[in-house]
Amino acid sequence: MRHRPFIPVVPANDELTSAERRTFLKIMAASLALAGAGCSGPPQEVIVPYVRMPEEMVPGKPLYYATAFIHHGYAQGVLVESEMGRPTKVEGNPEHPASLGATGIFAQASVLQLWDPDRSQTAQRGDVLSTWEAFKAALAPQRAQWNANDGAGLRILTGTTTSPTLADQIAGLLARYPKARWHCHDPLHDDAGFEAARLAFGQPADMLYRFDRAAIIVSVDADPFVDSPGGIRHARDFLHNRRSEAPQFDKRLYALEASPQLSGALADNRIAMPPHEIERTIWRIASRLGMNSGGLSEIPSASDARAAKWEEVLTRRLAAHRGQSIIVAGGSMSPRTRALVHRMNVHLGNVGETIVPIAPVEAQPENHAESLAMLVDDIHSGAVTSLIMLDANPVYDAPPDIGFERALSKLPFSVHLGLYRDETARVTQWHVPATHAFEQWSDGRAFDGTASIVQPIIAPLYHGHSAHELLALLIDGNEKAGYALVRDYWQRKQQGGNFEEFWQQTLRQGLIAGSASSPLALSGLPDLPPPPDFNGPALRALFVADSSVGGGEFANNGWLQELPRPFSTMTWDNAALLGERTAQALGVQTGDVLRLSLEHAPERVVEAPAWVWRAHAEGAITLPLGYGRWAAGHVGNGVGFDAYRLRVLRGSHALKAEKTGRQIAFATTQNHQQMEGREIVQMAKLDEFHRNPHFANDEPRKRTPEMSIYPEWQYKDYKWGMAIDLNACIGCRACTIACQAENNIPVVGKEEVARGREMHWIRVDRYDVGPASSPRSAFQPVPCMHCETAPCEEVCPVGAAVHDSEGLNVQVYNRCVGTRFCSNNCPYKVRRFNFLQYANTAIDRPRPAYNPEVTVRRRGVMEKCTYCLQRITRGRIEAEKLGRRLQDGEVVTACQAVCPTEAISFGDLNDPASKVNRAKASPLDYALLAELNTRPRTTYAALILNPDDELEQA
Repeated sequence: MRHRPFIPVVPANDELTSAERRTFLKIMAASLALAGAGCSGPPQEVIVPYVRMPEEMVPGKPLYYATAFIHHGYAQGVLVESEMGRPTKVEGNPEHPASLGATGIFAQASVLQLWDPDRSQTAQRGDVLSTWEAFKAALAPQRAQWNANDGAGLRILTGTTTSPTLADQIAGLLARYPKARWHCHDPLHDDAGFEAARLAFGQPADMLYRFDRAAIIVSVDADPFVDSPGGIRHARDFLHNRRSEAPQFDKRLYALEASPQLSGALADNRIAMPPHEIERTIWRIASRLGMNSGGLSEIPSASDARAAKWEEVLTRRLAAHRGQSIIVAGGSMSPRTRALVHRMNVHLGNVGETIVPIAPVEAQPENHAESLAMLVDDIHSGAVTSLIMLDANPVYDAPPDIGFERALSKLPFSVHLGLYRDETARVTQWHVPATHAFEQWSDGRAFDGTASIVQPIIAPLYHGHSAHELLALLIDGNEKAGYALVRDYWQRKQQGGNFEEFWQQTLRQGLIAGSASSPLALSGLPDLPPPPDFNGPALRALFVADSSVGGGEFANNGWLQELPRPFSTMTWDNAALLGERTAQALGVQTGDVLRLSLEHAPERVVEAPAWVWRAHAEGAITLPLGYGRWAAGHVGNGVGFDAYRLRVLRGSHALKAEKTGRQIAFATTQNHQQMEGREIVQMAKLDEFHRNPHFANDEPRKRTPEMSIYPEWQYKDYKWGMAIDLNACIGCRACTIACQAENNIPVVGKEEVARGREMHWIRVDRYDVGPASSPRSAFQPVPCMHCETAPCEEVCPVGAAVHDSEGLNVQVYNRCVGTRFCSNNCPYKVRRFNFLQYANTAIDRPRPAYNPEVTVRRRGVMEKCTYCLQRITRGRIEAEKLGRRLQDGEVVTACQAVCPTEAISFGDLNDPASKVNRAKASPLDYALLAELNTRPRTTYAALILNPDDELEQA
């Protein structure tokens, strides 16, 4: 049975006007009115809970199922929490090499996508509602035609896929219809990386980077710790010995970037240069290292003294650490330069030591843009009569010069399988709703080749079908369940042994043991290609996936739209990012709307608001992708501008920019990013730390005062506390989205964020530090401090803010009368007030995505971080059943669990051996605003900087 979506109730005396109220209700539908997604149960097949969890379903007790989250084709091992058959929360699988128990923002937000009422709910033929049975009937004559002509005219279009079962099915389809063809399109596919491997090694290859083994890392416009399939593992490996308990700084990270990235913010030294200057620098370093390639002598010299110094120092550092370094390139670098980087790693002896080449993990390794262009050419030539698209949206995200939409409209038979009836689905003849990853059986490989089985947690909400089921129908006309297809594939691959035992063990562990790729032997390396053209345009467009909505696939996700971007803290928008001198030359300031067009195609125009960044390279404008959607859903439609319209398949991305005279106001969560002399983020260089390890807390003004109006209280049972290591925080904001998912925190919308009314219980502040010539970012997660002498408690007139017996500063919601005195008296500003009825408490049906262990707050109450009190309570109950105390690590907060770098420690301060006590025993431990005598239970490890002094003086 399905329920219709409910509408959040906004009282008539709100300050919103009637029109504003209607807009508010519309955009809140996907994130708050989730009850309308429908009732469903577990899949018909037997699914297997995680190995450490009981197999019996106990009412009120969640089960965890090991599965995989697939993002742009690559698998990440996760554990999905199921509350009485409802997936409500995602955690990382500690046994999976790509997650190691952590996750990123997209995996966390996938639960909200599952319950999105804007998802496609029925098959459609054009604009007319239809059925799966009608689609099968329309497919029958097409199959008859393919059988008669060996599949001539049939094309399959997929995104990036690593699914062994899907690849096997497509191979079977092509064997049955030998004249059919398989094409790929993923707007974020690393086409330059594919071409670079071919140029460098003469064959496709993937690189496994072992950041735990490297002493010197050079990031060449790349973001290996966030924007890559192995980002979580890479960040963990790099930071594993920089933690406050026993800090070691035996690694140094150098970053050459055009646009600020999180890996660059983490770097010990960073320089901002336009892409062509970065490429010049890398080719000159290769020449200095003794690599021979035609054209190296013709490379222009460094543009300034600082760039020349970087070239000289990096050459010496790399030469001194042969076999102990990594150079990783990405972003805007040309395939030739990236091929050179691969060969530099070979030349330095890094391959086989810090870098392991493997065969491509993708099932179809190829250049996606060229593949899509070939498909369009075939359509125009009349060679294509049927096109089956599996979860791809090229009408929206393909380069316009390919002309995909016009070609698609000419086809006599086209099918789109997808979660949403998106821009592409509205041009096809048939649209079939797809199952979400948590509703289907499938499989996929991680960045290192490790395979995982994707098992459903719930039966399809909207009777959708997976790509496996659709392909089975194409091959022989018979319907087959995804379970049987995936299981049959692995049964064929299993050689000997008890398959049933293998299958059960695989489902419990969440991965197939021993399935990681083997090292690839590289021999007979081809000659390096000549250098690229180093004469960059006066103004170049750089395209990046948005840090919150990706390439647009999560545009309808309210959690992600409202998640502040790491550097700008912008929400519900994207902006054209440019450096200060470039902005001065154009005469623009942050908020000014620019008219952007391509020099060679002036008819391609996009209007985008400017955001001026001090750390951005000059001569370039960064354009985040994933916005400007018109068929994303009620939340994502009309948000931001569409940067895809300026992408080209071939040719230059030289830009022309001019002011329009209009301005817009951004909705940001942090409007000031200077510490103004206050030691909020305490930091010191490594040599200062060695001279004085207690620099963060040895001065009287940094120590907690002894006097207080509060009487001392002895916590004889548990005493909870948290420690956050600023050396490990990379600013990814996964903690913010995990807290939102765990604690039923509502989305409030752009207008409310602009009023300062965002509801996140943990924010990640960013501060600019260092000189203007080479600024760096310092990130600081700020939850409730759980002060021992809490300023909020003494001013609450109704005792809603109180301490409990274990030292938590709790908020009693049904006492709160909304005076907001507590927020005014909180120096950390971590309390959030429900100004409007963001969550509807009047309905009598369950909210599928909500955590049933957490109260849904009503309008007019204050709310804040509780250290995940529900998890503490659950753990305590289980321990009491066994007649013992909670052990360290048995209670893990949502922010702690999700953190890719283990920057957050939590536990019992009465346990001398607890991890949080070890963290707080570090000489780097300090309390935020300790001089105020709040005695916070949440403390920080001061930030240690380890810059290369030679580059600091440049």
